[in-house]
Amino acid sequence: MWREEENKLKRSLTFKDFKQAMAFMNQVADVAEELNHHPWWSNVYNKIEIELTTHDAGNTVTEKDHELAEKIDKIYDSLIVA
Repeated sequence: MWREEENKLKRSLTFKDFKQAMAFMNQVADVAEELNHHPWWSNVYNKIEIELTTHDAGNTVTEKDHELAEKIDKIYDSLIVA
């Protein structure tokens, strides 16, 4: 689940393998481009760490971050259930 700390929304995600993690990142990248709102993230094998903050709002959490977080959750759920 998402947690808000240090003016960021943060979430840690685990996938079955690297390939599934990369598929997730590619799908999120498409959504982030559509929203023109891009996450900070890191990936090591099957684990992804994501941080969302709105730079043009003084690096605080805004509705843009919550909107992207909701879309990320849907993508994650669709891959994990599949």
